[in-house]
Amino acid sequence: MKAKSNKKSRIARLSVASNSLLIAMKFTIGFISGSVSIISEAIHSSMDLVAALIAFFAVRVSDTPPDSRHPYGHGKVENISGVIEGLLILVAAFIIIFEAVKKLIGSHSLPESVWIGAIVMLISGIVNIYVSRKLYKVARETGSLALEADALHLKTDVYTSLGVAAGLGLIYFTGIVWLDPVIAILVALFILKESYNLISRAFSPLLDTSWPEDEIRDLEKLLSEMNVNFHDLRTRVAGNYKFVDVHIELPENESVGNAHTYCDNIEEKLKEIYSDITVTIHVEPC
Repeated sequence: MKAKSNKKSRIARLSVASNSLLIAMKFTIGFISGSVSIISEAIHSSMDLVAALIAFFAVRVSDTPPDSRHPYGHGKVENISGVIEGLLILVAAFIIIFEAVKKLIGSHSLPESVWIGAIVMLISGIVNIYVSRKLYKVARETGSLALEADALHLKTDVYTSLGVAAGLGLIYFTGIVWLDPVIAILVALFILKESYNLISRAFSPLLDTSWPEDEIRDLEKLLSEMNVNFHDLRTRVAGNYKFVDVHIELPENESVGNAHTYCDNIEEKLKEIYSDITVTIHVEPC
């Protein structure tokens, strides 16, 4: 558990560091060139940095052991962080749209040093490809929703950075200056879509939503293969922690000791397959 927590913290720190560097680059080039699409990307990355910081603290808190006030652990901290991150992305998108529309209906001028801006966007895209892949890998290994949300932010940043780079290239070769705010609006619309998906995914477990249908079917199949006579199977998720509540039937003359051993065997088998799982079994007579 400690090794997994350390791995999550390390990759979260990497995300914070890379976002900080890219924000500095984007804002510098954005203000020098006057390109609203580059500045919109800098705003997007600023929200990514806040999200990365939230993810960093969320993974540290979520892995702290259960205590007297939180006997079921702190896993839902990751879900809360995911919702906050999604809302931050939403705010960033509306800020970008506002600034882009203001420039679109105002005076148009060709951004300066367009080619430098395009290079910065390309560098940003390459860096975020590397970091997002690292984040996704650790998120899958640890089941961390906070890291998955952070990886999603950087994934959207990859697409938007490359889109802005391509747009700046078109502006450079065609001289069509209104492309700059239009590209910024397209970036914002893409961000809105991704933020909706993230908020939906992060908020659902806060209502104790069950596992996905395919995972429940796999669990039912596993219990059946173990010849467990079960019913009233319930599941829920909190961050990277999974919970199972199930009723099983045993012969009414079975001893308490044998029933206890039987339940322990079921728990151990499930823990071999599912990491960070808590199993509650209620025994009933046939």
